[in-house]
Amino acid sequence: MQAADAMSSEAVAREPLFAHDNHLPWVVLHVKSRQEKALSRDLEGLGISHFLPIMRDKRRHGSQKAIVEVPVFPGYVFVRGTADEAYRADRTRRVARLIRVVDQRRLDDELWNLRLALREGAALTIHPKLASGIRVAIIAGAFEGLQGMVQDHQSLDRVILEVHILGRFVSLNVDACDVVPLE
Repeated sequence: MQAADAMSSEAVAREPLFAHDNHLPWVVLHVKSRQEKALSRDLEGLGISHFLPIMRDKRRHGSQKAIVEVPVFPGYVFVRGTADEAYRADRTRRVARLIRVVDQRRLDDELWNLRLALREGAALTIHPKLASGIRVAIIAGAFEGLQGMVQDHQSLDRVILEVHILGRFVSLNVDACDVVPLE
């Protein structure tokens, strides 16, 4: 139980995704097909804070193998900013629709977990919908502070991260001895 209490106090002190506008709300941009990276470049040029989670993936082109960078969640970019900035992003003509985020804290926590996993070089795998699971926290190692789910007590080495608003999941392998249940 102490590990769960320690994780709660540590989660408060964690580094924010964006240091300068951490108080602004998230808006999810549902992006037109294969426009995520181009929109990210446009948003960078407009000075709009955003998060496009990218992972490295092995692809085969004929007989050649290549490592490519692909969006973790194809079709989505996360913007943190004012309503005006969200509408400016929409005017790039790369956005299909804006998705309002009701539970800002939850999305912030989920994106923080995802960013930590990506920053530490986790090999993410797209994971099917999780019917039920156990909330866990990682208390040591490169992913210390990350919270997610495991399917059961026998699978503590595969932590599942969710972005609830999208209904999407990714998983990563971790050392099971660094994982403690939060419930």
